[in-house]
Amino acid sequence: MQTVIARIQQMERYFDDIGDAMRHCPEKLYEDEEMQKKLQALVAYQESGQWLKDYEADERGELPADLKRGVLSQDGLYDLLEKTGDFGIMKMGHFMYSPMENPIK
Repeated sequence: MQTVIARIQQMERYFDDIGDAMRHCPEKLYEDEEMQKKLQALVAYQESGQWLKDYEADERGELPADLKRGVLSQDGLYDLLEKTGDFGIMKMGHFMYSPMENPIK
């Protein structure tokens, strides 16, 4: 269970960092290599099915009540990744995946 908690905490930090960047300086997502890595990690987290497993563990009450878990909200991660994809399309040439490869449908 410690591995699950550590993963959620890491994804939560990435989720917060990407969300802050989208609100304050969206260009940073595509100019900062570290932000790109965080965004790629969030996309992989959702695509791999690990997000769903963590969400289901939360629904079963297996996670500590005091664990910050915004990344596990039903639409939070999806909406954030959709916004980054939309911004990436506008920036054409600075986004990490093409519109056809966008994992968020």
